[in-house]
Amino acid sequence: MLQFFRELLSTDSNQNNNKQHYSSDSVSENTERKLQLATCALFLEVAHADDIFDPSEEKVLISLMKKMFDLKEDEVNELIKQSDEIIRESVSLYEFTDVINAHFDKEEKYEIIKNLWRLILADEKINKYEEHFVRTISNNFHLEHKDLIAAKLEIKEELGI
Repeated sequence: MLQFFRELLSTDSNQNNNKQHYSSDSVSENTERKLQLATCALFLEVAHADDIFDPSEEKVLISLMKKMFDLKEDEVNELIKQSDEIIRESVSLYEFTDVINAHFDKEEKYEIIKNLWRLILADEKINKYEEHFVRTISNNFHLEHKDLIAAKLEIKEELGI
């Protein structure tokens, strides 16, 4: 089973240099599924960082996944189940950020960071473990610290916090 998840999330060597937008028609179904799973896994990792995955976080996670990938709620629920399985078999966040780095540009990765802050702030509290995860993800995305802070401030203002 571990090999299945590795293959599912592995980046194809011929696609490593093709950074494409997740909503683009040119993204293959297989690549799009990998991006969906990797993104959902990151969202779940952050949501579970404080050991409390409350209904407000789940609602935000579902909403974000629906919006980002133009999915229906039942499709998102299936992604969540699959991502949970992948997370249990994973050894680090790098497995997920590597998939995203191979296909998303800086602006798209910045949007994911903003969405992570939306998820973290769903309960209007920032736990140190949640902040650690988003910082690690941002570093793995090769974003600058100022981008992480800008995203956080942008979302706090958006949410009126």
